[in-house]
Amino acid sequence: MTTPHNSAKKGDIAEKILLPGDPLRAKYIAENFLDDVKQFNTVRNMFGFTGKYKGKEVSVMGTGMGVPSIGIYSYELIHEYGVKNLIRVGSCGAYLPELELYDLVIAQAACTNSSYASQYGLNGTYSAISSWELLYKAVKIAEEKNLRHFVGNIMTSDIFYDDNPESWKKWAGMGVLAVEMESYALFCNAAKAGVNALTILTVSDSLVHQTLTTAEEREKSFTNMMEVALEI
Repeated sequence: MTTPHNSAKKGDIAEKILLPGDPLRAKYIAENFLDDVKQFNTVRNMFGFTGKYKGKEVSVMGTGMGVPSIGIYSYELIHEYGVKNLIRVGSCGAYLPELELYDLVIAQAACTNSSYASQYGLNGTYSAISSWELLYKAVKIAEEKNLRHFVGNIMTSDIFYDDNPESWKKWAGMGVLAVEMESYALFCNAAKAGVNALTILTVSDSLVHQTLTTAEEREKSFTNMMEVALEI
């Protein structure tokens, strides 16, 4: 069994998978956190690996940037490879002043400006939420590890360079914690298929404080969220 985007065969991918946007972050997680690692995908350099964490099988795979990209990869992982628990581990831009660089954001739900849910023909606006089971476990682990974390609503945006640089303030005014570009599609795909999905993010920059991390730091230094996701 292969797809146009994934060369894995049936059984190569675990029922639990971590999904960083950056394929190099997937490689970093596999090399530094997993044992007995085997690579299952190199198509389009979207690296995917399966290994063991504390004796339990887990996979990790990059998803690329944006709703269309994670929409493709998560759909195939669910429907072609039988993945049951999908945990996005990514970076985000903080909308609220209390969030600092390297804080964790555990997404309870995702707002969006994407039209992704229009495919379902719903007569209204779909609220894309995470799995309560995974959310509860992630928060408990973050508390046990005494990690700074925030739980709440995030924004999945189709736009990185916004023509209106002040538009984010309206979302902040609704209590939205931070912005990223993938979770809404992941939550929709998981809900439609009846599987579990969660997003755990690390604050990589702040629209409030105008601070940011480097590309290397985003690839290799966001270890707290990786450990929380693996412990679930």
